[in-house]
Amino acid sequence: MAVDLLLGLQWGDEGKGKIVDVLTQNYDIIARFQGGPNAGHTLIFDGFKHVLHTIPSGIFHKTAMNVVGNGVVIDPVIFKKELENLDKHNIDYTSKLLISRKAHLILPTHRLLDAASETSKGKAKIGSTLKGIGPTYMDKTGRNGMRVGDLELDNWKEKYDALTAKHISMLNYFDVQVDYNLKELEAEFCKGIDKLRTLEFIDSEEYFSNAMKNGKTILAEGAQGSLLDIDFGTYPFVTSSNTTAAGACTGLGVAPNRIGEVYGIFKAYTTRVGSGPFPTELFDEVGETMGRVGNEFGATTGRKRRCGWLDLIALKYAVEINGVTQLMMMKGDVLSGFETLKIATSYNYKGKEIKHLPYNIEPENVTVNYTEFKGWKADLTEMTSAESLPKNLIAYINFIEKETGVPVKIVSVGPDRKQTIMR
Repeated sequence: MAVDLLLGLQWGDEGKGKIVDVLTQNYDIIARFQGGPNAGHTLIFDGFKHVLHTIPSGIFHKTAMNVVGNGVVIDPVIFKKELENLDKHNIDYTSKLLISRKAHLILPTHRLLDAASETSKGKAKIGSTLKGIGPTYMDKTGRNGMRVGDLELDNWKEKYDALTAKHISMLNYFDVQVDYNLKELEAEFCKGIDKLRTLEFIDSEEYFSNAMKNGKTILAEGAQGSLLDIDFGTYPFVTSSNTTAAGACTGLGVAPNRIGEVYGIFKAYTTRVGSGPFPTELFDEVGETMGRVGNEFGATTGRKRRCGWLDLIALKYAVEINGVTQLMMMKGDVLSGFETLKIATSYNYKGKEIKHLPYNIEPENVTVNYTEFKGWKADLTEMTSAESLPKNLIAYINFIEKETGVPVKIVSVGPDRKQTIMR
């Protein structure tokens, strides 16, 4: 058996949580392979809204096993809160949620370092969620980090104390004051550790190898989006992990030749949270309407998302670097009511027209050329079949399929799992 991947193709917030929830019925195991509580996957069903940050989105299905892979960084405090939210809905997670021993832990002082670093940058800040993600990955690559498996060792507290002392000394290098009460932070951290220990820790690479040998179906769930990848995103305004398909291999311990389908999720338009270049961003009434109708606020931070037209140049780039085999378009319903729609089909880059994503897409280097499409008035939210979709929406989708060379297999017409049209 192969491992199928589900990835965001833009700057995150594409709606991955909903699609994982829709697809979970087809899989035995759902696995997160990178990121941490900077991610927010929103699922809406049975009249309830659920937001997950670290736990895989298959946790609401009775039969699916859920694995937090080695590429993920875990904040025990936030993880504890997630588990307590599941308790409210009587979700039996202890029997179907597994944690890789090689996943790294976010310490309280990681969050302090994140805040100090971002504040010290002033206007040059990168838009961090201040969850301690970056400093944790820095310790991972610097070979200083603490991992889940350390909690099973007798000297884990010594490791914790040594790393915390190092972080506190590092705080003195910043020109900003960070107020904190370490005892209070550590008390919450220890409670989180106690909750984390109620779950089963596994050697995840062995787990996945055995699962594939036994014919189990596996879906790897990505966080953030491809344009936030540490290597292939809009650096330095990126996250600290590999959000692309290659990250699933290193984040789970799965060989590249074991990857099967690659599902690419994108919005019918484009959004971005935080700082960084955004060539198709709209600053007019159209952009404001997109944000209002689409309820464009970050699931993790609550920050307002920037909105703009669909950037086909960036989408094709993400399709290529991920090897996407199926596309899934989210929030088609948000575009209902616009007389005219636009898709970015080329850039003017330093005086030359190009159709690929260049090294730098800052506004001083890039302007956008658009192709226009007729809009549609129909309310999509009550539609249940591909045949009922407006012809102008079909034309919009067909253009995307032709340009990317990949079929659009799912069109989402609302936030509920039922508002999903298969093509």
